[in-house]
Amino acid sequence: MRPGSGAGTWRLGDLTVRRVGLGAMRLTGTAAFHEGVPRDRERSIAVLRRAVGLGVNHIDTAAFYFSRLRSANELINSALSPYPDDLVIATKVGPARDASGAWAASARPDQLRGQVEENLRQLGRDQLDVVNLRVMGQTSAAEHFGALAELRDAGLVRHLGISNASPAHLDEARAIAPVVCVQNSYGVDARRSEPLLRACAAHGIAFVPFFALAGAGRETGAGAAEAEEVLAIARAHGVGAHQVRLAWTLHQGPHVLAIPGTGNPDHLLANLAAGDLRLDEEELALLDTVGRDTAGPTGRDTAEGRSTPESR
Repeated sequence: MRPGSGAGTWRLGDLTVRRVGLGAMRLTGTAAFHEGVPRDRERSIAVLRRAVGLGVNHIDTAAFYFSRLRSANELINSALSPYPDDLVIATKVGPARDASGAWAASARPDQLRGQVEENLRQLGRDQLDVVNLRVMGQTSAAEHFGALAELRDAGLVRHLGISNASPAHLDEARAIAPVVCVQNSYGVDARRSEPLLRACAAHGIAFVPFFALAGAGRETGAGAAEAEEVLAIARAHGVGAHQVRLAWTLHQGPHVLAIPGTGNPDHLLANLAAGDLRLDEEELALLDTVGRDTAGPTGRDTAEGRSTPESR
């Protein structure tokens, strides 16, 4: 049995994916984007190929996932093209970076086609499986999402999602076109998106958390002490704390998809194995006490509106 297969599958529109996938950002370097030491290219390619060989068929990426020497989309294309028929590649648009890696003003609605075409070129595809609109602090996302819906109608995009969104954004988007997924910050100690978690469950929409491993306050990569509750359960199962975090996330509903990112083959295997980790009711109740004060009514993470997008 392939590692992580115990978590089962979910459908993104007409596409079936395993619930433990792979986030591509960390393939480009040891820290987010242009900072840190670039990953060894061949090792990153090996991670991608091993992931697919182990059954991963959901990869999350973006054209703005690049460091000084590495592009996530280029790595995916080099490693996996020609792509397996069942491989689903999700990307996102909205944020923008210049060639130096500096953040620029987020895209206007009329600029989203250029971002979609950039992803198409880099990935070597004629159609993108899933495109998420990253909401960059705007009160309404209707105009931006409407522009993506037009690209969907034109055949450049198969399915649409939203990221860093509120329940109101989800309602707006669903009134324009079908939404197959929502990507928001969420984890054991980062609960502000629970209203969206529930809304997605009610509508049969995939909820795809980021920061699921990092936890609250670690968006920039800074270390933080692990919660004792997490450590205690990890010791009881003989696994790593990050596996407990991933398993807890997957236990929040069959519509929850995990996209942990790594450039390390050993970490990849451990992340996938978390899909097979079963937590009992007592353990889940204990973990539910962690970071409960981070839950909020809006559904959006405290990183809302920042100039940089999520890390994994």
